[in-house]
Amino acid sequence: MKKLLLILPLLILITALAGCVSPQKETITVGSKDYSEQDILGNMLVLLIEAHTDLTVIHMDNMVSHVIFPAITTGALDVYVEYTGTIYGNFFNLSDTNDATEIFNTSAALLNEMYDVRMLGKIGFNNSFGLAVRQDTAQQYGLRTFSDLAEVSSNMIFCGSAGIISRNDGLPNLKRLYNMSFLEEIVLHNEERYIALINDYAQVAEVFTTDGLLFEHDVVVLEDDKNFFPPYHAVVIARNEILEKHPELINVLELLTNRISDDVMRALNHRVDVGNETPREVAESFLRANGLI
Repeated sequence: MKKLLLILPLLILITALAGCVSPQKETITVGSKDYSEQDILGNMLVLLIEAHTDLTVIHMDNMVSHVIFPAITTGALDVYVEYTGTIYGNFFNLSDTNDATEIFNTSAALLNEMYDVRMLGKIGFNNSFGLAVRQDTAQQYGLRTFSDLAEVSSNMIFCGSAGIISRNDGLPNLKRLYNMSFLEEIVLHNEERYIALINDYAQVAEVFTTDGLLFEHDVVVLEDDKNFFPPYHAVVIARNEILEKHPELINVLELLTNRISDDVMRALNHRVDVGNETPREVAESFLRANGLI
């Protein structure tokens, strides 16, 4: 009887403690690539999911482009922001149109059919590739377009990402279209390209049209007069399996649809690249200012 009296309080305590332990939350993994814009957008997705669902979010940031897409197709990643031109021209090696609607629809259909990945709405901005030169270089050679550049490019050094130098929607096919060649092609990251250009280590640099650093440097972004580069509208893509398991995610992820223009994205990038704010700080202030969290 004494043993029973001693055991009963212990059983009651164990039962009470068990009742206090909440069930483990399910997780969702958000990815982002290795530059400011992607880090800002990745943090926006993390904050939106945390604010509007009970899911625990893991953020895999600083992922390179050729790794992040295989990660979502194999289930290692659940959701991230991609660009329509990248999906169409790089992932599916298509180049038969530059029509934004056709690229969006075809990319969405192929993602769903081949990889069971859903494309949600456009975020609003188009972050296309661009080629930039210094103001004095543009004036010296009368450069306004890619065609103008092609006539003098063989005397110039080009700097860009490993992606643009090698991928289907990058330099190899662009050079064929414009009959363009460079003295040398070197791989540099983000801000390094602007430093090389301004200091004349390179005379032509790859830029993104929503780069915050475009505000800071006296460069000329040349016109793609033969429309080589397709539209690169930012879109959220997610695995169908995770959306079927958590259908509430669809409305949450679509909160960014048509929310960010080219100018706004450029300004957000500028706050990180020049203003030294963290991507999470910038993401959170934007979401709060727009009543999204």
